[in-house]
Amino acid sequence: QVQLVESGGGLVQAGGSLRLSCSASGRTFSNYDMGWFRQAPGKEREFVAGINRSAGRTAYADSAKGRFTISRDNAKNTVYLQMSGLKPEDTAVYYCAARDSRYGSSWTAVAYDYWGQGTQVTVSS
Repeated sequence: QVQLVESGGGLVQAGGSLRLSCSASGRTFSNYDMGWFRQAPGKEREFVAGINRSAGRTAYADSAKGRFTISRDNAKNTVYLQMSGLKPEDTAVYYCAARDSRYGSSWTAVAYDYWGQGTQVTVSS
């Protein structure tokens, strides 16, 4: 089992920045690829950004490219999502998720085994 706890969400004005953190415990963090997903009211959960176990490869949704940066610190068992240039359409609950890297990288929600409880991000216009 891997336990994931997100933090760093909140209310921010359009154009502002937030840094989300996701702290992991329970298994060897560096064995897992990590992803950030989000879900807005009435919408399906969608991929935002992902990073492989060694941080040698990252991926971003088109909506996140150029504005968001995913990173991880395996010594601290933590993955981050730095968000800048936030827009009202970024408003959602943001979730981090973990996937055993033995099965190859994937950026789809169904491929992830462990999920945090989510943190709310609200961007006002």
